[in-house]
Amino acid sequence: MRHGVSASSVTPSRVGAASVARRGVFLDRDGTLHPDVDFLREPGQLSLYPGAGAAVARLNDLGIPVILVTNQSGIARGMLDEARLEAIHAELERQLAEHGARLDAIYYCPHHPTEGSPPYRTACSCRKPNPGMLIQASQEHQLDLGGSWIVGDSARDLQAGAAVGARGVLVATGKGASTAGGLRERGSEFVYAPDLAAAVDTILEAQGR
Repeated sequence: MRHGVSASSVTPSRVGAASVARRGVFLDRDGTLHPDVDFLREPGQLSLYPGAGAAVARLNDLGIPVILVTNQSGIARGMLDEARLEAIHAELERQLAEHGARLDAIYYCPHHPTEGSPPYRTACSCRKPNPGMLIQASQEHQLDLGGSWIVGDSARDLQAGAAVGARGVLVATGKGASTAGGLRERGSEFVYAPDLAAAVDTILEAQGR
């Protein structure tokens, strides 16, 4: 399941509704599931990190929803179109399936506040660190954001989670190591893991699994 997210599709007032019950795990894409190649444009550029597929499969096997939330401003910048992004995500799903893993949904933000042309050039609510993608996912998949986690390699991933009460894990892959250094210099507290597999260990341990 793949979704583009626009600011108009997010209704924050619905967060916390009585029907929201499940705890999920939100994943960043570039630098978390696969190496960041600086605006990935072709499916052939994508290759999962070792252990990433198995980590997602562990969550799947426990019935924990796994939701991809990814900023894709390359669309606004004219580096690729949404059809090409769909092909990239189809390849991502194919590689995950080789490890018995799957994503319950994919949400992407194609916007940028200053680059490109409307409708992609806009100050949206879905571009991380804004939490719009998490909010929409919670509404469409009945997720308890306060009991959920987000895993990523940048401060904006953690900030998007914190904005809705989700706990975050910063991974050392991608930009994670340099991000961690910056956070430490600012005296920020954060949960840190070497990679996605270790992040899943942390999440499951916290849940007593």
